[in-house]
Amino acid sequence: EMADTHLERNTITYSAALSACEKGEQWVRALQLFREMADSCVEKDTITCSAAVRACGKCGQWLEALQLFHGMAYSQVERDTIAYSAAVSACE
Repeated sequence: EMADTHLERNTITYSAALSACEKGEQWVRALQLFREMADSCVEKDTITCSAAVRACGKCGQWLEALQLFHGMAYSQVERDTIAYSAAVSACE
């Protein structure tokens, strides 16, 4: 967990970690980090949400990816072209 490191827990560090999860095809870890953000009171943004959607989508976890995508609207996070692209790619 990021809580066990000396890194500052913020949107930038979580975005980087989520992108690493995508590249390493670690969708479960990406979901854990995404949930940890809320527990750590780190605000989610379009970049972090899209990274989590991509991490799930890359591993064929389209349902989880779409749930995250829909959750963006609920959390009042802007769904931009990158977010829509990540959601569509998850369904391919």
